[in-house]
Amino acid sequence: MLYEAERRDLCTVVKTMFDRFNTNAAGGNVSVRMNGKHIIMTPTLMSQEKLCNLEPYQILVVDMNENIVEGDGRITREINMHMACYHENESIGCVLHAHPKESFVFATLGMDMPNLTEATQKLGKIPTLEYRPATTVELAEIVRKHMISLGEKVTPAAMLLNKHGILITDETLHKAYDMLERIEYNAYVASKALVFEKLGIAAIPNGVSAH
Repeated sequence: MLYEAERRDLCTVVKTMFDRFNTNAAGGNVSVRMNGKHIIMTPTLMSQEKLCNLEPYQILVVDMNENIVEGDGRITREINMHMACYHENESIGCVLHAHPKESFVFATLGMDMPNLTEATQKLGKIPTLEYRPATTVELAEIVRKHMISLGEKVTPAAMLLNKHGILITDETLHKAYDMLERIEYNAYVASKALVFEKLGIAAIPNGVSAH
């Protein structure tokens, strides 16, 4: 089996994501660059049908032209979003898309997320991108343009997908997952901070805006 250890590791991470409400049964997908020829990627319907409880052979090995080299399953239609990242910057080693519970509040409202916690400061702004329907070429193009706008600051990077979830790019799978956890805590803090500010209990520090 190609990349067996890496595929097994990806299974562990996506199951952890699901169990910790960092994605839901409505979707999510994760890919990892192996080299210049291949990525490994979760199959379509990993959440809906399998509750993210995958076996290594179900993780797909995919070439850079989006052809399956090995694995039992079908490619998600959101692969175009992943490839938009990989093709634009070779330093990206992992693309993680999820539907995390706390961050989804900001994504659904189309709001940029205030970046308040110390653990997320390296990200800078956490924007919500312009809305385009999930799986579409148009959404992949929005993501590609955002990658270009970031220049070399794509690892780590995070963006909310309007009404759809989050997309994180980083050097490795575990760094990307670590950032997902950090952002979820930041989202929880930010939502509470906005309520406190509205009630006049406290102001959001450092003049951070919700928009």
